[in-house]
Amino acid sequence: MTIVAAADGSALGNPGPAGWAWYVDETCWRAGGWPHGTNNMGELMAVLDLFKSTAHMPAEPLHILCDSQYVINSVTKWMPGWKRKGWKKSDGKPVLNLELLKEIDAALVGRKYTFEWVKGHAGHHLNEAADDRARDAATAYQAKRSPNAGPGFPGASTPDTSAGAAEETVAATTNTKSPVTPVRQAAAAPVQERLLLDELEQPDLFSMLEDEADPAFAAHGPESLEIVVGLERELLNPEVRADPLRAGELLHPNFAEIGVSGRRWSRQEILDMFADEEPASIDLQVLSLDLLGTDSALLTYRSVSPAGSALRSSLWQLHNGQWRLRHHQGTRES
Repeated sequence: MTIVAAADGSALGNPGPAGWAWYVDETCWRAGGWPHGTNNMGELMAVLDLFKSTAHMPAEPLHILCDSQYVINSVTKWMPGWKRKGWKKSDGKPVLNLELLKEIDAALVGRKYTFEWVKGHAGHHLNEAADDRARDAATAYQAKRSPNAGPGFPGASTPDTSAGAAEETVAATTNTKSPVTPVRQAAAAPVQERLLLDELEQPDLFSMLEDEADPAFAAHGPESLEIVVGLERELLNPEVRADPLRAGELLHPNFAEIGVSGRRWSRQEILDMFADEEPASIDLQVLSLDLLGTDSALLTYRSVSPAGSALRSSLWQLHNGQWRLRHHQGTRES
């Protein structure tokens, strides 16, 4: 029988008091967190603890519902390449959240699993239940009290929480090169949680919109450019354009556009237009993709829709470790 569970994370301030949770039903869920962490740490920890909590049932497939594309892509797409490179990114720097990812990699051995992306904060029952519990755990740490750890998975062994005083510190892998403040593991956490806090000093300006963030990649390397094309396709998706939270995450704070009509649009005007437009399928045909310096990429492509075709150029920039669309321009084809 396939075990279907939602996994989610939350951070109040990102970084800040953080929580994680997985949820099957009211009798089968777990939650935990830390006094200081990030959304991505919570998302990863929820997945890791779900695998550990079901380790006594190795033959049962896991179907994990997750609203974090970062987690899904990390586990299902990028992790093999990171391992081949010694757990390094294309710029030679260590992968973010390394210890959690290594533990997930070990927990996957011999397991059958699938991931399904679900839209966050959209009324999905299991996702909402996991999100509520993750946020409750973060709120508990904010109030300096122990969170409700939940009933756990039936038949699972009792997790070891004796390492509550253990500490682990690492140097930040951000541009600041400054060390990260040590974080103490809380004994109230349901499992021994080893934290790599290499992104705590880089709060995302858009993290208050939605508890999900894309991974930071260096601007050089093929996987980084593939991400740029993927994000451009995502921005053309009618469902994404209708979601002001996700669309806002993709646009740079100083975004501007010169449309096919010659009009200049501000970021807010574009978001307002997205909310009002009729859904339409738009095909993207890549013409070129070039790096401009170390933190920018220029994508040119042809868009084809029921309204016709246009030649377009998009300037993507790394902003706080995230690829965001800085400028866009379109010219209608005759």
